[in-house]
Amino acid sequence: MSELISLIDKLNIYHSLSLEEYERLIAGRNDEATAYARTLADRARRDFYGNSVFVRGLIEIGNVCRNDCLYCGIRRSNAACSRYVLTREQIMDCCAEGYALGFRTFVMQGGENVKSADEICQTVKAIRKEYPDCAITLSLGEYSRADYARMREAGADRYLLRHETADKAHYEKLHPSGMSFDNRMRCLRDLKELGFQVGCGFMVGSPFQTAHTLAEDLKFIETFSPDMCGIGPFIPHHETPLGNYPAGSAEETIYLLSIIRLIKPNILLPATTALGTVSPTGREDGILAGANVVMPNLSPVSVRKKYELYENKICTGDESAQSLAHLKARMEAIGFNVVTDRGDIKRSECKEYSEYKKGKTYGNLRSQIHEGGGIYKRRRNTRNDSVRKRQQEQHRTY
Repeated sequence: MSELISLIDKLNIYHSLSLEEYERLIAGRNDEATAYARTLADRARRDFYGNSVFVRGLIEIGNVCRNDCLYCGIRRSNAACSRYVLTREQIMDCCAEGYALGFRTFVMQGGENVKSADEICQTVKAIRKEYPDCAITLSLGEYSRADYARMREAGADRYLLRHETADKAHYEKLHPSGMSFDNRMRCLRDLKELGFQVGCGFMVGSPFQTAHTLAEDLKFIETFSPDMCGIGPFIPHHETPLGNYPAGSAEETIYLLSIIRLIKPNILLPATTALGTVSPTGREDGILAGANVVMPNLSPVSVRKKYELYENKICTGDESAQSLAHLKARMEAIGFNVVTDRGDIKRSECKEYSEYKKGKTYGNLRSQIHEGGGIYKRRRNTRNDSVRKRQQEQHRTY
């Protein structure tokens, strides 16, 4: 048995590795380890969530940002960025359309300081009053603890704040001197203590990233134990100081999705837009590797292209909420069912998964992996070739 397979087995049982073990798991990534991790991650996800994929209605409320992150297309210094900010009425219109389509979670995302805490609270209250059965997620950057508390009191359920990297030196290479790694971490702690369902996340393949810094990200996820984690490949934007660096890979991102699922089996894990941007089947591959969330875009069509964190972001095909029926068909083609309820995190595991972790089925599962790719390979091979071809054709038109 290879060392990587042994490490993946250990992670599946204990949900914990040392920093050095995580680093070896990343640096040694190969096809065998990827297939094995995917199969275990798929089983872990299914035993908490079955074959359900949760959808969130994404509303990009504005691309005005006070920050100047060196990799981001809406950074403050990008004079070529066409700025916009949605009004509260426009946001409510997006919610109305999403609710009619069946969405029961709305995610308001925007540049940092795109709206004041007062404005955010008033909008959250309006959504909560109009749609009491829906979850409200915010992804609006860093605020004070007092402001976060007000947002929670107003009715926000979740907050997504990517930590970007858990290595302070790496963080400082990706951000200008005015931004603080320590404050980022303070925000995440505050959000958790205030009772939000909290999401963190990082880019895969970002400039200056190493196997060691990625290992620190995984160890942070293990110790912080977020409810959600969003990862996607780094995609450069030509109007940024880091625009000439190569993009991250879909393959490494998919591998890390599986690893994160094994770290925290009940985590809510998106197959991100960035993953769908670098690969025409990125969304499906992410789901098969352990992800269980997708976030179609509910923003007004007129502004979707303006929220360009990175180049060539898909936003008008199946990333559009209006294409929900087609997204459902794509998920059904790989054996999954799109559900539009709140999709909250589940806190308990089933008996079957508890027994599985103890190793009762490891031998059989491992033999399946070694015999030509095993469960994961067979599931992928059941895809309808015409569906894949159609997806690739659509991707080229985005």
